[in-house]
Amino acid sequence: MPRSLFASAGRGFISPRRRLSPLPCYIAIFEYNGLVSQIGTFKAEFFKALAHPLRIQIIDALRDGEFGVNELCERLHVEQSTVSQQLAVLRSRNIVVGRKEGLNVYYSVRDTTVFKLLDVAKQIFNNQLIGVKDMLKEMAQTPGRRR
Repeated sequence: MPRSLFASAGRGFISPRRRLSPLPCYIAIFEYNGLVSQIGTFKAEFFKALAHPLRIQIIDALRDGEFGVNELCERLHVEQSTVSQQLAVLRSRNIVVGRKEGLNVYYSVRDTTVFKLLDVAKQIFNNQLIGVKDMLKEMAQTPGRRR
């Protein structure tokens, strides 16, 4: 086994003459793969939570601060039951949090970094539109093309 694998298993430098069981190495690799799998699962679930246009609209509306369900309904022109259902999904993924005040619950984004993620997604979308626009322009300028 390479020395680096033993070092990653917390053994430090191992003399090439000294033979140890490869078990610690396999445990370290298994633990690393498990962590990678957990991160992958987290990312997939996180993006699933964002995979609905209304949820993205709700998050965008929460850029301006916390709002109650009724305020979100007015801003987004959507029924209360629909907004509540989508907020439940966002809450279950810890993307939004609710603060109870009397009978009202006010929602806000838990980690504002999600706004940067949505901004990057918007930039990617714009870049793709520019690419399509350029391609269509090129196709229109190419003589002899059938339309």
